[in-house]
Amino acid sequence: MTNNEPIAYLKGSFVPAGECRLPVYDLGIVLGAAVTDFLRTFNGKPYLMEQHIRRFYQSCKYACIPPPVGTGESIEISRRIIEHNLKLYEGRDLGLVYYMTAGSNFIYAGSAGGSGELEPTYVQHSFPLPVELWRNTFTEGARCTTPSIRHIPPATLSSKIKHRNRLHMWIGEQEARQRDPGAIPLFLDLNGNITETGGSNFVIFKGGAVISPAGANILRGLSLVTLFEILDEMRIPWFERDIQLFDVVNADEAWIPSTPYCLGPVVQINGMPVGSGKPGPLWRKIIDKWSERVSKDIYREITGT
Repeated sequence: MTNNEPIAYLKGSFVPAGECRLPVYDLGIVLGAAVTDFLRTFNGKPYLMEQHIRRFYQSCKYACIPPPVGTGESIEISRRIIEHNLKLYEGRDLGLVYYMTAGSNFIYAGSAGGSGELEPTYVQHSFPLPVELWRNTFTEGARCTTPSIRHIPPATLSSKIKHRNRLHMWIGEQEARQRDPGAIPLFLDLNGNITETGGSNFVIFKGGAVISPAGANILRGLSLVTLFEILDEMRIPWFERDIQLFDVVNADEAWIPSTPYCLGPVVQINGMPVGSGKPGPLWRKIIDKWSERVSKDIYREITGT
């Protein structure tokens, strides 16, 4: 391992990022028994790292996957990866991924083979944020579509855990692409209520207030929490309740909070315009408030203007 290549963390060791691999018999691959989290840096500094790690460890506890190290050591691992890898991507910010699986089961027979004592597989790795991917989202607005595939009911698997059981989202994304290659799939629950996308929460602004889907149906993302804090500062009321497509198409604005780009405007759903059909004025004000928090012009970072 040299200073000229990015590093990652795999099962107790720092390794070259290109050598950070899982065996085919890892239960994260065999059963999807894996939890995850994701943070980004602003000006090279990790944002809300302690909160992300706390949520990651809560997901591990729910999934019955005991982390092999404590939260303090996880923080130190993250800091070393970020410090080392930032030097290789001058002027770029990083995304940092946390990934924990139940471990390796060498008897590839599913539950029939038993598992015995398992050692969880702990991974951290980073990559330079590809901000250019979200330029059109900021300048033109995102389009969403609701696939026929429904969100996993919280009675089956809690929405509060950030996991990697996302085959339903993959299938929904393929269906969405057939309708509109550029659209983001927005998943409904079994009763037709809005939940979330595969990588963001979803909220609407209507009648002077921001409305988020009911908490039982969504992962309460840290970007969503940040949005609520900014709304409190701006004295804009917000609350959580079930919302349907009717509410979205009749909203003044709609947004997708997400860690990489913080808050994106949604201008269309299922081919119907939301609000004016353009990124809304309140969204722009919130992005400016967000920029003050992180000491970086988020709009300029994403758009280059």
